[in-house]
Amino acid sequence: MAGEQRTGLVTRRQLWVLTLGGALLFVLVAAVLVPWQPVPGGAPDPVPATDVLTRAQLERGEEFARLSRILSWSSLAVSLVVSCVLGFTRLGTRLLGRRSWPWPVTVVGLTAAVLVIGRLATLPFAVALRDHRVDYGLTTQGLGGWALDQVKGLGLAIVFTSIALLVLFGCVRRWRTWWPAVVAGIYVVLLLGGSFLYPVVVEPVFNDFSSMPDGPMRQEILALADQEGVAVDDVLVADASRRTTTLNAYVSGFGGTRRVVVYDNLVDHQPDEQVLSVVAHELAHAKHDDVLVGTALGAFGALVGVGLLGLIMGRPGLRRRAGVEGLADPRAVATVLALLALATFFVSPVENTISRRIEMRADVDALAVTPASAMVDLQRELCLGAVCDPTPPAWSQFWFGSHPTALERVAVARKIGEK
Repeated sequence: MAGEQRTGLVTRRQLWVLTLGGALLFVLVAAVLVPWQPVPGGAPDPVPATDVLTRAQLERGEEFARLSRILSWSSLAVSLVVSCVLGFTRLGTRLLGRRSWPWPVTVVGLTAAVLVIGRLATLPFAVALRDHRVDYGLTTQGLGGWALDQVKGLGLAIVFTSIALLVLFGCVRRWRTWWPAVVAGIYVVLLLGGSFLYPVVVEPVFNDFSSMPDGPMRQEILALADQEGVAVDDVLVADASRRTTTLNAYVSGFGGTRRVVVYDNLVDHQPDEQVLSVVAHELAHAKHDDVLVGTALGAFGALVGVGLLGLIMGRPGLRRRAGVEGLADPRAVATVLALLALATFFVSPVENTISRRIEMRADVDALAVTPASAMVDLQRELCLGAVCDPTPPAWSQFWFGSHPTALERVAVARKIGEK
């Protein structure tokens, strides 16, 4: 291979094999496990917005969403600009000064510096968005509690990102020839381990959980789980009402850490039929192992990411502008994080297209065991509770929408309910 271009001691051919191999595995798994046609007979057209909400409610939702989008999109733009300025100029290499540190200290220090700078740059938008939600009655948490959550989130981001980058730079420095395969393999294990441990390590940082008290609702939920063929040992209630008025439930983890969680404000304030409709939807995710499927897709996406990272960092022009020698240089942290930020943005349509299909399948499964009328009423209540805009711009829904719109979900519920 003497005539091949090399990135360090790794050939571009090896990196392309990893990239294309990961992409092929991603496509194969997505083709087999993602429900591309989740609605039998095809999804119907969305119902008219006035079938779900009054004109006054629609105007309120559109007004809320208008400023929310401006703030969110502005925050995203500033975040990307800051990441690129730090990553693609020499600024990112100077954040710890000129002193030479051991490479692990450099990696962790630069990771913390870049993430803190990024968070500070977008903090005005986050505060404005929080105030906007308070004005509409969506946030019940005080400013101090909100700030503490921001600090917790930033701390966790620094820890997890540092671990990922220590693996990357450590492997590049240790295995100059085989680092892409080693990094990819470790990242697959970390993703699986992260999804497994997330419910018991991360979620308790932000919420307190308690078992749903024994009673009719708990028994109905366990019976619903049995009907859907999902083994559930416990149903947990999260103290979400101390932060938000938004209604929600979710499934997280897999295997021994999989659990169904419902918000306390959902259980306390909504009719039983609507609570069961939400839970049936979440049980459908568990039934199809959607968390594990998403983790597998993320793992194969990581293979693609590692390969592309090696290819891009092999470009002399980029290394020269950033002032780094390559991926063995721990000062390249800001460059790697900038590439990660751009990649996350550009793959969002793929992730969210898959997510919308999976969410719609969960709706269809829920409609098989709960009344369609409960789903319709639930979507109305969820929309009202979140002050949603049921008709977001098509491009925004395509790029950022992780769930079908309320109007699409009501249309499916009515179609299935008519059968």
